[in-house]
Amino acid sequence: MFLMATSAIGPGFITQTTTFTAQLGAAFAFAILVSILVDIAIQMNVWRVVGVSGLRAHELANKVAPGAGWLLTALVVVGGLVFNIGNVAGAGLGLNAMLGLEPAIGGALSALLAIGIFTVRWAGMALDRIVVLLGILMIGLTAYVAVVSGPPVGEALRQTVLPDEISWLAITTLIGGTVGGYITYAGAHRMLDSGLSGPENAGRVAVSSVQGILITGVMRVLLFLAVLGVVTAGVDLTGSDNPAAAAFAAAAGEIGLRLFGVILWAAAITSVIGAAYTSVSFLTSRSTPERTTRLLTVGFIVLSTAVFLVAGAAPVTLLIFAGAFNGLILPIGFTILLWVAWRRRDLLGGYHYPRWLLAAGFLGWLVTLFVGYQFVAENIGKLFA
Repeated sequence: MFLMATSAIGPGFITQTTTFTAQLGAAFAFAILVSILVDIAIQMNVWRVVGVSGLRAHELANKVAPGAGWLLTALVVVGGLVFNIGNVAGAGLGLNAMLGLEPAIGGALSALLAIGIFTVRWAGMALDRIVVLLGILMIGLTAYVAVVSGPPVGEALRQTVLPDEISWLAITTLIGGTVGGYITYAGAHRMLDSGLSGPENAGRVAVSSVQGILITGVMRVLLFLAVLGVVTAGVDLTGSDNPAAAAFAAAAGEIGLRLFGVILWAAAITSVIGAAYTSVSFLTSRSTPERTTRLLTVGFIVLSTAVFLVAGAAPVTLLIFAGAFNGLILPIGFTILLWVAWRRRDLLGGYHYPRWLLAAGFLGWLVTLFVGYQFVAENIGKLFA
């Protein structure tokens, strides 16, 4: 549950939320609401299908159509790698804001820490506990800044249902950054590795999937309110190289900047862990030797870090594009899982899939197609204008 939530809450998540809040103001609340509803419909189905079948998403895809699993693997790993470059960069920027370390040094040290988590014998236990503690830390600190910034809560509530402006780019990016690409499968694959699977655990799987999305939604709302308070006070964030840092500094001064460093680093390091774990889970199976899995995970983190160090930074545009890209590839994997739920009962051990859940997933799938079309048709040029 927390692995999925903290995988979603990364530097891209923070950058996207801050950038769109600065652009749309309180109207961004509508995009958040739509993304949360779609996220719940998608994650409940993904977790249910993966959990009941006991198979990872790419394994299911290959059983539905030979080769489909490898296509899904390629898309997920590429999207995860792009995001992970930003995650390592975010870790470096977080330590820079928190302790004054050079971003390159901070990013490299954070990558070494992530590698250490995956190479120790008790990695599984450490992984679960670390993401829970850092997730709670991020939410608590962001809640403090949200209170200090004094956002117009009433106006935000009104625009949640009656927005002055609707941005399809924002909705596509939020969906992609929350359940797109590797994030869709992070919690579900970790759930399988923890031993929770089979039709008898369908109820527990359903509860965990919703809780994970709600944790992500709470963080999104708190960050939105924190930035909204700053924007409403008249601070211009649109020209800043690091709009989130500027927002936290405007809200709480030097303390706010240091808190931002802690939040950004926690978000980044948990996302490095989530991206590496999930991407490698698509390159392996549960029967793959543990040593091979560890080597692939270390290699994935090293490659991400090397690209970051050579490039020197992960631009804001890249982080937003990564979210949008993952949102566009989301319907591919989700289509396969919905087909399994609808037509491949044999892969679910004879489990009778709830029709209401399938209907909710179908509606969520239609929304992902619609917003993806809107993004491509109307907004792709604006992103790089």
